[in-house]
Amino acid sequence: MRLRSSALFLVILVTLVFGFAGQTAFGQQQPDPTAGHVPLPTPPAAQSGAAPAGQNANPDVVDNNGVYKFFKKVEEVQLHCTVVDQKQRLVTTLDRAAFTVYEDGRPQQLTSFRREDIPVALGIVVDNSGSMRDKRAAVNQAALNLVRASNPRDEIFIVNFNDDAWLDQDFTSDISKLREGLERIESRGGTALYDALVAASDHLQKGAKLDKRVILVVTDGEDNASRESLEQAIRKLQAEDGPAVYSIGILGDDREAHRAKRALTALALQTGGVAFFPKDITEVDNISRAVAHDLRNQYTLGYKPTNPQQNGGYRSVHVDAHAGGYGKLQVRTRSGYYAGPERASN
Repeated sequence: MRLRSSALFLVILVTLVFGFAGQTAFGQQQPDPTAGHVPLPTPPAAQSGAAPAGQNANPDVVDNNGVYKFFKKVEEVQLHCTVVDQKQRLVTTLDRAAFTVYEDGRPQQLTSFRREDIPVALGIVVDNSGSMRDKRAAVNQAALNLVRASNPRDEIFIVNFNDDAWLDQDFTSDISKLREGLERIESRGGTALYDALVAASDHLQKGAKLDKRVILVVTDGEDNASRESLEQAIRKLQAEDGPAVYSIGILGDDREAHRAKRALTALALQTGGVAFFPKDITEVDNISRAVAHDLRNQYTLGYKPTNPQQNGGYRSVHVDAHAGGYGKLQVRTRSGYYAGPERASN
């Protein structure tokens, strides 16, 4: 059962009056904002695409003596791009002239170009349903190894989900706190994957101080409990400053697993991430390290659309890369975004 704000207040009040030592009527530990494990609500549809007041939707980043500062560039769209060759090896030495960006099929002029290791705001979203019980120890270790291999300036939060999404550690780079968040294992209930992703994306938009935003989701099954559909979740993730989704699907070979694979693939492709499907749990650790390596070796391209942002609507995006000495290069980035007024009506 989802705890709405009024219900949560009532539970807390009853707990204080009767002294239930932090236990709710559902037998769960009472949510404590100082200790994590608080409900992470899915935002209403009318709010999901909007950036919070005062937050820079498209900041540029400057490293000033190790402190990253952000400055808004008016109407600049930023794309975080991974480039691989025909053997799927990362290509990290291209210059600005190698790239061409297309929006709705029209070439765009680059206004900024970077190929540094930019810190990332990362949400680690882990399936906490009953079927994940035997997999969680290996998944937790893989998630921590991803953090260790990432930029030390990254800001990371932990969401565990089953029927509901729980924020079990807010933004931090402290490994011990992240471990505690991952170890809040209940392994029960269903799989509300799409709701958890939308809630995590909203948390990034409201709380992230960094412009580069990513969600890593780990699950072993098909969504069976979300209010959001796959299409609605993808649309909300495609907000102008939405995150790239990297997914790890620890799936079987039945009909439900095939549907789950299609969904995880769509979420990754549409947002500029990658979907991984390990043969068994032992491969998850290597995959998590590969994700960290991918995130630290990306290009950041900025452009001011020829179609003004205030016109709104969905814009498809495609990036080409060509350079001497390479064959056909593949550029991975988001496939499009919702601009302007459309962001607030997702």
